[in-house]
Amino acid sequence: MASQEQYHKGAEAGLADSTHSSDAKGNATPRYSSDDEIILTGKTSPGVRRVEQLSKHITFTDRVFLFITIFVLAYVYTLDNTLRYTYQPYATASYSQHSLLATVAVVRGVAAAAAQPTAAKIADVFGRAELLIVTVVFYLVGSIVETFSNGVHSFAAGAVLFQIGWTLVVLLVEIIIADITSLRARLFFSYIPNAPYLINTWVAGNIANAVLGVTSWRWGIGMFAIIFPVVVAPVFLCLWLAHRRAKRHEDLADYQTPFQMLGFPKLMVSLFWQLDVISIVLVMGALGCLLVPFTLAGDGAQAWSEPHIVAPIVIGFVLFPIFFFWQTKAPHPMLPYHLLRDRAVWGPLCMGLMINMTWYMQGDYLYTVTVVAFDQSILSATRITGLYTFVSVLTGIIAGLVVFFVRRLKPFIFAGTVLYLVAFGLLIHYRGGASPANLSGLIGAQVLLGIGGGLFPFPAQASIQAATQHEHVAIVTALFLALYNVGSAFGGAISGAIWRQTLPGSLNTNLAAVSSNATAIASAMYANPFVTVYEYPIGTPEREAIILSYRHCQRLLTITGICLCVPLVIFGLCTRNPRLPDTQSIATAEMSSQENLVSDDKGNISRVESAPVQRSFGKKVVDFLIK
Repeated sequence: MASQEQYHKGAEAGLADSTHSSDAKGNATPRYSSDDEIILTGKTSPGVRRVEQLSKHITFTDRVFLFITIFVLAYVYTLDNTLRYTYQPYATASYSQHSLLATVAVVRGVAAAAAQPTAAKIADVFGRAELLIVTVVFYLVGSIVETFSNGVHSFAAGAVLFQIGWTLVVLLVEIIIADITSLRARLFFSYIPNAPYLINTWVAGNIANAVLGVTSWRWGIGMFAIIFPVVVAPVFLCLWLAHRRAKRHEDLADYQTPFQMLGFPKLMVSLFWQLDVISIVLVMGALGCLLVPFTLAGDGAQAWSEPHIVAPIVIGFVLFPIFFFWQTKAPHPMLPYHLLRDRAVWGPLCMGLMINMTWYMQGDYLYTVTVVAFDQSILSATRITGLYTFVSVLTGIIAGLVVFFVRRLKPFIFAGTVLYLVAFGLLIHYRGGASPANLSGLIGAQVLLGIGGGLFPFPAQASIQAATQHEHVAIVTALFLALYNVGSAFGGAISGAIWRQTLPGSLNTNLAAVSSNATAIASAMYANPFVTVYEYPIGTPEREAIILSYRHCQRLLTITGICLCVPLVIFGLCTRNPRLPDTQSIATAEMSSQENLVSDDKGNISRVESAPVQRSFGKKVVDFLIK
């Protein structure tokens, strides 16, 4: 067990222990008079109570080792994610269905969105280590299915399974970090699993170039089915050692697993209702039916009259009101309505939705545009598409250190959203062309976009965590990341619809002016651009017509993106600006109904007596912006 001196060293480094409601020995499992009273989620959740007991036995050395193992794990899954972003266009193109790239992205986004809240509740019910095992299963199976897929449909199925696994590990890492860090230091430590992007942005291009030079995208994906379980093992070991130490000190003497508490039949029934499985099905059905058809409809008005396009959209619109109606009747609703009434919660959640919806307007087909319209190699295109991530992580780490001292988040959030909007203005201008000026403009826009992206997504996540107590951190983090993925799905659907509706017609029109074989060239470029484009070098009339078509399509995408930046800025202004304490959560979080309660940096609560003050409209606006 750690000495007091050792523990306080951890606290001073921002690795402070959680503030728990009960630190008594043997209090890991609350007592119930009957099975009907057992609530598996929330404050009385077995997993939450178990984590609170385990946190007391995680020493400063344990924390350092845990962060090192998290970094190694994150290095692998971020490298995998970067490479798959490169391999995915080649996979869809190998089936002569490159235009379905957006469809695959939408399906992955829908799966990730549905997985987030469920995963958070599973982590609270069973524990962090148990969710890690589930993560490995989905990650492995998804990678294997993608590797051995024989068509775009089986590839998409594998992508969905992989996305669930990848989403779960990202969420789990964020939850673990939230479990063992103070709010003041959380933004900085939240960037540990993203820090590998600083390396992977540059090496991923070389790896992708080497893999595609000697073999296919299949082995590029398949090798991570071997690597991922190896790097998960040390993280699992850290959690297991903390569990064993807690048992040795009898803090888990009364702990019972959900299986022990209820038995298998009753547990399955309880999980069905408390995980709100009906809501999960409704969300997946609604998002899938609504968004996927937009990426499948071809160019021309007649496509929108086809039954296989219209019917799913209608079903999707019908399922949404059913979902919200069910949320009012569900015994354990997916959405925590008592939290959603506070702008400290709904502001960051709306930002989570808009972040990726906006980014996908320029990012979904950025690799393809960089290769075709900017005439860049695989290595160069991979590095350019990774610039956003590299710069955003570097900016975020610096911002995290600054936040540690200033203890505020909102100024960074607002500045980041404004820079995002400015970057899209540059992208509208620099959208294609082989000249160095155009390439420099694209790179500059990606750098500016990255600076903005480093200033507000993770601060928004930290902001929503600051608005809740410890038992709600997992679910609000999951909702934020779920909406982040819903935004990906919406963004992929919108960008895919614009791409499919404009590029084929534009290619036909522009190529018809320079070639008698325009229809064949346009079809080949649309189906498999990475092969066809090299048949028409820079300077040929056909290549110039192709670049002109891509510029037109990218112009529509980036204009849509800058329009979506406006609500992003507004939602950034709606967030609150609390002073971040040294504790795991703000002591007065979720107590907005109790007037004049304040907490200091150490979590002590006091009441401030003050007379009501009449505020002018201008004063109310100023308070809204800064508080």
